[in-house]
Amino acid sequence: MSNEGYTGSTEPRPLKVLVSGWKGNMGQETVRAVLDADGMCVAGGYDPKATQTEITLGGQHVAPAFIELDQAISAVQPDVLVDFSLPVAAPENIKTALEHRVDCVVGTSGLDHATLERLGTYAKNETALFVAPNFSIGAVVMMMAAAQAAKYFPDVEVLEFHHNAKADAPSATAIATARTIARLRAEQDLATAAPGPEAELIDFAGSRGAALGDVRLHSIRSDGFVAAQEVIFGSPGQTLTIRHDSINRSAFMPGVLLAIRKVGQLRGLIIGLEELMNL
Repeated sequence: MSNEGYTGSTEPRPLKVLVSGWKGNMGQETVRAVLDADGMCVAGGYDPKATQTEITLGGQHVAPAFIELDQAISAVQPDVLVDFSLPVAAPENIKTALEHRVDCVVGTSGLDHATLERLGTYAKNETALFVAPNFSIGAVVMMMAAAQAAKYFPDVEVLEFHHNAKADAPSATAIATARTIARLRAEQDLATAAPGPEAELIDFAGSRGAALGDVRLHSIRSDGFVAAQEVIFGSPGQTLTIRHDSINRSAFMPGVLLAIRKVGQLRGLIIGLEELMNL
């Protein structure tokens, strides 16, 4: 959104952030992180299931809250929409924001690549749609390390661990990791000797996990986890395990804040936090 008409301090005005899905766990964490960050402010919250007309923390008013996204955008004129909603709702949220020339930072999981490509057509010369499978900087480094190891080990298994409330499996991070590994293995002409579904006993279909190429993926859902991923590589006589754990949701906030600050410099569809880490 334009800064035109802003008067007052010679300092740049704070980026105005509208949090979509503000009632959820990640939405609440985003509200707190933006409040504590320099150079940005919570302009409002959007959640169609909310009954409140304002966001409050510790009994203090933070920003107005809305159940209609068009109304929210018109009222608060945000620079950035941060969307942590649901995969059934996020595409329409993104489309609406981009049509209003609001940049989007999206952490909602479960959106396939074809959907993102379609939504990216609404981000034209003036706006950007930034999507991250994982906003944890440590998780991105883990994926980078796994990409390097993929060139040298013929066998690989991806295990991802999440809380019971996660709505999709495998996780977007696991899919992105497996897709990168599969591509690099094909380039290196590596082929695994590990068995696939042909080894599964009758009545135990799925015990070897899902497959992306010959990379096996396994999803664990249990109370006690926030998010973790383990990539196990094997070759004769050795294994290499690369693992990252997010202990709580604050792990994702540095990446979210980085995306909020950088998205105004971008145009079109951009996928992956690694695309911003060197900007």
